[in-house]
Amino acid sequence: MRFIDEVTLFASSGHGGAGCIAFRHEKFIEFGGPSGGDGGKGGDVIFLAATGLSTLLELRHKPHQKAEKGHNGMGKNRHGAGGEDLLIKVPVGTVIKDAESDDILADLTEGGQRVILLKGGRGGQGNARFASATNKAPKFAQPGEDGQELKLRLELKLMADVGLLGLPNAGKSSLISKVSAARPKIADYPFTTMVPSLGVVPYKGYRSFVMADIPGIIEGAHEGAGLGHRFLKHLERSGILLHLLDISWMPERDPLAEFESINRELALFSPELAAKEQVVVITKTDLPRTREELPTIAAWFMQRGINVFPISSATGDGIEALLDEIAARLWAKPEGD
Repeated sequence: MRFIDEVTLFASSGHGGAGCIAFRHEKFIEFGGPSGGDGGKGGDVIFLAATGLSTLLELRHKPHQKAEKGHNGMGKNRHGAGGEDLLIKVPVGTVIKDAESDDILADLTEGGQRVILLKGGRGGQGNARFASATNKAPKFAQPGEDGQELKLRLELKLMADVGLLGLPNAGKSSLISKVSAARPKIADYPFTTMVPSLGVVPYKGYRSFVMADIPGIIEGAHEGAGLGHRFLKHLERSGILLHLLDISWMPERDPLAEFESINRELALFSPELAAKEQVVVITKTDLPRTREELPTIAAWFMQRGINVFPISSATGDGIEALLDEIAARLWAKPEGD
């Protein structure tokens, strides 16, 4: 299934049914009087956060969503039926915005959460409602009230406890495939991860957390460079960030400059995102160059009060210590202690 994290919808609630103009004409009833029934209410547009969904793909193919209109009133004081509500299911983590003003209308962060976004129009009253002592045979009724219409933009932000952050080929996909059942594409060239992926990471058999692998972010991502600009928003809901660094390229590349460059991108995209807690992870310790450069890099971070966690997704070295650190930060005191 293709991962779709943003769609535009044109949504309309149902129009109310018109009231009826009618009079009773029955044998042996001397004064029939008005008997027009009321129109039914138009259907509402309701959004539901469904736990079984992971993409907005289905809505991409249905950009026009309209609830049923209310049925018109009828004679003999029969009221029209209400229009059927339109229930639109979206993944948990979907933000619904007014496409014109960019105002947030709803933020669906919990499974089963429902919101009535557009209310259906009220049904018009039939002429029976307007009978009075001075007007015993009204010849008018109300039309149904118009429904509401909005152009909406839906944005999906992944709900994850841990977000993986780093340049292309930093080892994010290798890590998530090592600690979870997620199987993102892994190769030795940039941008192998084209869409985010989620993995459930079991921790010592009694708890688990969700990890999100986000496509690599490069300098200028906040302005649209590379692929990461589309997915920076998915890191906003992460509890903590793992900042992965590949130092096996030294001295051809400067991983410390890359570390600072990515943090600048986060700050330019969102100050709140930049302020999130980070765990620095040095990857690919199975490579000789990484082991050779590790003391120098670790000392640079230690001078700034930052611990680093060296790991190898290929051999599993350091993975357990990293998971312990994640658990300690996610849960102040893990169950079972």
